[in-house]
Amino acid sequence: MGRAALSRDAVVDLALGLVDEEGEAGLTLSAVAGRAGVATPSLYKHVRNLAELRELLSARIMNEIADEVGAAVLGRSGDEAVRALMEGWRSYVLRHPRRYSAMLQTPDPGLATAGARLVGIMLAALRAYGLADPAAIHAARCLRAAMHGFSVLEAGGAFGLPEKLDDSYALLIGMVTAGLNAPR
Repeated sequence: MGRAALSRDAVVDLALGLVDEEGEAGLTLSAVAGRAGVATPSLYKHVRNLAELRELLSARIMNEIADEVGAAVLGRSGDEAVRALMEGWRSYVLRHPRRYSAMLQTPDPGLATAGARLVGIMLAALRAYGLADPAAIHAARCLRAAMHGFSVLEAGGAFGLPEKLDDSYALLIGMVTAGLNAPR
C-alpha cells in the first residue's frame, strides 16, 4: 500500500489485521507503517499516536460487535432477544479473540459513540422486561459481565473440563433470563 492509498480507515484496517495475527502486543506504529509500506512518520497524517490508533481500533471493534448483535436482536424481544444478543457476542469473541482482547474496555471519550451504540442495543434487548433506569443500567452491566467473562475465558482456553461449552453457555443464558424474569 503506497502513501496515496493511506487513509485513517486504511490505517485502522492494517492495525486490525496486525492484531488478528499477532495480538495486542504486536500493535505498534512501526509495525503498521511496515505493513503499509511507508515510514512511521507517514502515519502521523492519519493518527496522532498509538493511543489514538487504539481508540480508533476499539471503536471499529465495538461497531462490528454492534452490527452483529444488533442484527441478531432485531425483531426479537424478551428472552429471545437476550439469547440472540448473548450468542452473537460470544460468536464474535470466538471468531476474533485477539481483536476483542485488544478492544479498550474502559470508558473513553473517543469511544462514546460506539459505546453508546452497544449499550443501546443491550437496553433494547432488555426493554421487554420493563426495567426503568437505573435498573436497566444495572441489568445491562450484569449482562455485559456475563457475556464478556464467559467469552474471554472460553477464547483463552480457560475451561478445561470435558463438559460441552455450548451447554454451559446455554445454562448461563438461562440463568440470566431467569434473573431478568424474577419478580423485583
